[in-house]
Amino acid sequence: MATSTRDQDTDDLAILQKIEEANRLLEQDRKSVKSLVSISSLTVSGSSHKSSNSGHSRKGSDSSSISSRISNQWSLNEDVTGSVPEDSWVLWGQIIADWDNYAKKKSNSLKEVVRKGVPHHLRPIVWQLLCGANNSESKEMYAEYLKKSSPCEKGIRRDIARTYPEHDFFKEKDGLGQESLFNVMKAYSLQDREVGYCQGSAFIVGLLLMQMPEEDAFAVLVQLMQEYRLRELFKPNMMELGLCMFQLECLVQDLLPELSMHFQSQGFHTSMYASSWFLTLYTTTLPQSLACRVMDVYISEGLEVIFKIGLAILQDNEEELMGLDMEGMIRYFQNEIPAKYETEPEHLLNVAFQVKMHQKKMKKLEKEYTALKTKQNEEQVELRRLRSENRLLRQRIDNLEKETGTLADRLIDSQVRQAQAAEEMFIVKRELSGVKQRNSSFNQQLEEAQDVIIKLQDKTNRNSVISDMDTTMKGSTFKHLQEELNSMRDKVTEQKCNMQDLHDKIKELETVSNIPSACQPFCFLSGVQLWD
Repeated sequence: MATSTRDQDTDDLAILQKIEEANRLLEQDRKSVKSLVSISSLTVSGSSHKSSNSGHSRKGSDSSSISSRISNQWSLNEDVTGSVPEDSWVLWGQIIADWDNYAKKKSNSLKEVVRKGVPHHLRPIVWQLLCGANNSESKEMYAEYLKKSSPCEKGIRRDIARTYPEHDFFKEKDGLGQESLFNVMKAYSLQDREVGYCQGSAFIVGLLLMQMPEEDAFAVLVQLMQEYRLRELFKPNMMELGLCMFQLECLVQDLLPELSMHFQSQGFHTSMYASSWFLTLYTTTLPQSLACRVMDVYISEGLEVIFKIGLAILQDNEEELMGLDMEGMIRYFQNEIPAKYETEPEHLLNVAFQVKMHQKKMKKLEKEYTALKTKQNEEQVELRRLRSENRLLRQRIDNLEKETGTLADRLIDSQVRQAQAAEEMFIVKRELSGVKQRNSSFNQQLEEAQDVIIKLQDKTNRNSVISDMDTTMKGSTFKHLQEELNSMRDKVTEQKCNMQDLHDKIKELETVSNIPSACQPFCFLSGVQLWD
């Protein structure tokens, strides 16, 4: 038994010596991570998992060494000399050496160890082992993707400078950090054309590049996207992000009801403060050292930890948030929270680990959200149908309005023409009335002349026996009366012609203006008899 203990101690010391040698190489060799992996591979002999860091580009090696040196400044309870407690190094050495056994049979123990923090020098290895990227075929495809062009390149270039703009590794324009970030984002946009490129993923990739070479960062990104629901978050419809917002909002209502009511009263929607939590995994919300710890736990436990940390932030800052309006809360999330957890990162993680979440509750919320979205989609379909019908109706209304305008113009023209015809008819009727009056006068004169002629005829008949009447006088008088009678006949004939012309003109006007004739003019002549 004592011999076995001594052998175990000897093995532990041997592992510790190898890790210390890796730390020494990390400070001396620019290819620090590659050297670390080669040293660590000795500890995992016999394991089916083998590190695949060899063969990456020179640029990848350089970026990994610079990333590792910068990440030294982020580590929690560690310094650049690797002054991690010896028992932690020993424990992680054992875990890496016997990874399959820990991953399958001691998963709970592994989860607890990860929660305490992964040593920053071991993160490139541990993160790959946790997500299964160490033997990923994506590493082999990475070089091929870099030879191709992507339709997303313009968008990636545009956002590169806005990703960690204050960080030494990325702030230099077209520097090694920006070029590495561009390469990985471009490669993934070719790997997954449906998702393509989304700005939030660049912060996750940047965090990975600060820990490992490009090929390894790409392989880890592919695993996170495919196995950790990240891909669903970045899909164009962002259905999964909507689900996460809905679930978080319901959890806040249950666990922090007063804060939830305050958010509602201020119109402070969940997406206004929490969408970046899920899209960037807190890399833009928390200090970078704490963001690494979050990534440790996220790769180990999955998306659930993002909910827990979010609820922990709200719970830990509830009192301050209750006294702020919407703009104040936005500023608080942007400025105060990162500064607060810069000094006390362990506090936030401890609160988060105490948050209890039930998978049945999350599944129930997922079903509710699915039903709600289905109903909304149906309503959207109906709304689109109604909008389409409304658009067609508007087109018909526009056409009818045009036709109505045309008809209105035609009606106005017709009314103008009718008014003109009515005016002309009034003038004609007035003239006709004058003609009637003159005709009546002529008829009266004619009757008087006829009476005179009859009297004269009677007188002539009575005086026929008078022989001494001056024949010349009688002839002259008779001729004069005959001429007067002929003159009256000519005038009557002329009046008939005039009245006939007026009659024809009235008919013509009635035809143009569609005004029915109310009476038959000129009927007063029907009884006129001319004396022959």
